[in-house]
Amino acid sequence: MKRLVVSCLVIGITVNVHAQDYWKKNAGKTAKLILTNAKANEKMADKGMVTFEKMDQPKETDACIFVDPDFKYQKLIGIGGAITDASAETFYKLPKNKQKEIIEAYYGKNGLGYTVVRTNMNSCDFSSDSYTYVDENDTSLRSFNVAHDEQYKIPMIKEAQKSIGKDFTFYFSPWSPPAWMKSNKSMLKGGRLENAFYQTWADYYIRFIKEYEKRGIKVWGLTVQNEPMATQTWESCIYTAQEEGEFLKNNLGPTLWKNGFKDKKVMIWDHNRDLIYQRATTTLSDPETSKYAAGIGYHWYETWNNKTQLFDNLAETQRAFPDKFLAFTEGCKEQFDLSKIYDVKLGELYGRNMLNDFNKGTALWTDWNVLLDETGGPNHVGNFCFAPIIADTKTGEVHYTYEYYYVGHVSKYIKPNAVRIGSSSNRIALTSTTFMNQNGQLVTVIMNDSDNDIDANLWIEGMAAKLNAPAHSIQTVIL
Repeated sequence: MKRLVVSCLVIGITVNVHAQDYWKKNAGKTAKLILTNAKANEKMADKGMVTFEKMDQPKETDACIFVDPDFKYQKLIGIGGAITDASAETFYKLPKNKQKEIIEAYYGKNGLGYTVVRTNMNSCDFSSDSYTYVDENDTSLRSFNVAHDEQYKIPMIKEAQKSIGKDFTFYFSPWSPPAWMKSNKSMLKGGRLENAFYQTWADYYIRFIKEYEKRGIKVWGLTVQNEPMATQTWESCIYTAQEEGEFLKNNLGPTLWKNGFKDKKVMIWDHNRDLIYQRATTTLSDPETSKYAAGIGYHWYETWNNKTQLFDNLAETQRAFPDKFLAFTEGCKEQFDLSKIYDVKLGELYGRNMLNDFNKGTALWTDWNVLLDETGGPNHVGNFCFAPIIADTKTGEVHYTYEYYYVGHVSKYIKPNAVRIGSSSNRIALTSTTFMNQNGQLVTVIMNDSDNDIDANLWIEGMAAKLNAPAHSIQTVIL
């Protein structure tokens, strides 16, 4: 029987590729294999080529990753990380050669292929102190200036931008309005934006965009509020779903459009997966609000047990709002411990989240700080965390954690505008995802976070490549 050709609309593009036609070109060909294997201390090692050979119906005893290029899903916007005050301050404490090394490691042609940069508007926990861009009670915003950011943050963002080139995707998030706009008169410990300052705060976003774009940093998007349900010891501000919707509909959205920024991608929520469905269905239930929102952002901090993240909530939200993209906007391993920076579990935390997030519809994936110092900071409230690269500002030594390599198995090989295609695993220990790059290149990433080596088949349309997935490893197969 001739198979049906499946054609799907994938966020602005229509793709129609028949898998059997695909294999007419690729049957019997070889694929490149890149492996990170903790036991052997191999990191993104080139393991040569694997060959696809005929394999009809697999047995239940065969461990397999099944891939079907007929089925197309979301298009990848990009992958990257946040350049916070902490990242930038650490960066400029290092020798010039180490600064160059880090920019190349993330954004250079031989690096991880990062194209996305997030930053904070006003201070956040990963700042050395609390700050805003205006004077006290300046409702006119005449005093607005970003001189604070010009010392460290803007220069580092521009270094990244220069290396990334045309794919540079930059967005920002506020942690808190100025204290005088809030109910608790503090940037810290929650509080709400006072109704009287809704429009002033909306105008604040416009000033930020204009000042950054004046300096050559094109703003792609923004989130309404970082973690709007978290009362933190650091900068925070609370919005209910209804309040966020009202602010977006009546103030932020119209103000962006009126100022010629209709193209900026506004993301709501920007908090954990646990409430993402409730927030999206509540905030976006009003069409007048929904028209201003392009995406729905989320974090991974909903549970301390990193094997039970609520990934299905993403899929349910994507089904409810197929016209909005899902964006992972922040995640990191908390409770920094310098003695554990080479623990493979750090990488597996990233691998587990990235692969499952993509399989549930995520189109944009952004790590938290790209760089932190030997304390897991600087952080003005002692909330020290891990980052993929840790730099010792006393010695100048740069440490690459397994986070860096596990992210790289995805970001280095799966390019912006790649389309996720149908895939599944028949073993709990094997987590995988597959994308097709615009040039037709097929990229499959497979992680084994168990204690046992697993022999597996990468099976595509009756052809299979025999692989070994060592315990605590991740590999990328490029066809």
